[in-house]
Amino acid sequence: MGDRSPFLLEVCVENTDGLIAAQEAGADRVELCASLLEGGLTPSLGMVELALEAARIPIHVIVRPRGGDFLYSDIEFRAMRADVRALRGLGVAGVVVGCLTPEGEVDEARMAALVDDAGSLSVTCHRAFDMAAYPLLAVEALVRSKVDRVLTSGGHATAEAGAEMIAQVVQAAAGRLRVIACGGLDATNIARLRAACDPDEMHFAALRQVPSAMTFRNPKIAMGGADREREYLVTVSNADAIRATIRAARGELAES
Repeated sequence: MGDRSPFLLEVCVENTDGLIAAQEAGADRVELCASLLEGGLTPSLGMVELALEAARIPIHVIVRPRGGDFLYSDIEFRAMRADVRALRGLGVAGVVVGCLTPEGEVDEARMAALVDDAGSLSVTCHRAFDMAAYPLLAVEALVRSKVDRVLTSGGHATAEAGAEMIAQVVQAAAGRLRVIACGGLDATNIARLRAACDPDEMHFAALRQVPSAMTFRNPKIAMGGADREREYLVTVSNADAIRATIRAARGELAES
């Protein structure tokens, strides 16, 4: 691996329980999100505070005001800037952000403003990068914006499908920003994809659904739409799957 910084494993979690499971399983860092069903939204400041109390590893917090695309209104962008400053005040290790133009380019002005708001915090561009029209040009835009990391599945739904592009992104970044490979990673494929892509870091979420503890269930309404069954399922981090995935990735490291 030459002079590169140590390989790191980041686990995406939805709450403090997930953070505890990830750090007990050996994660190097967590990305804290709300609403992973929408790809991750900004968690509440209360959740961040509790996570910081429990954390022995760095926490990066996503700043994403809504689901959907990464073209934000002026009000949404002002909210993102306010969230970054608030998170900086709480003492998180980093923030995870991403803004695009209507043409699918990295919005350099907005990204640079968020980096400025973050101050000494580490800044990662999330998978907004995967929605960019020209990934290798997007790498250069992120470097100019002084972003520290980029999270990518190579513009595909999974890292397996996007492995070739992830490797190209690693080459294009050339150590100027760290590349985090993600997308459908688990114990069965993470070592193979690490070898194929040679990223600086890897990111995964090991989730499972457990039944709600509610004994009374109103059959006439669903808060989240038409899927009433979804109302009574809780998504949690699977500590055993996290541990197995980390061991698989570290096994590749041990052999190198």
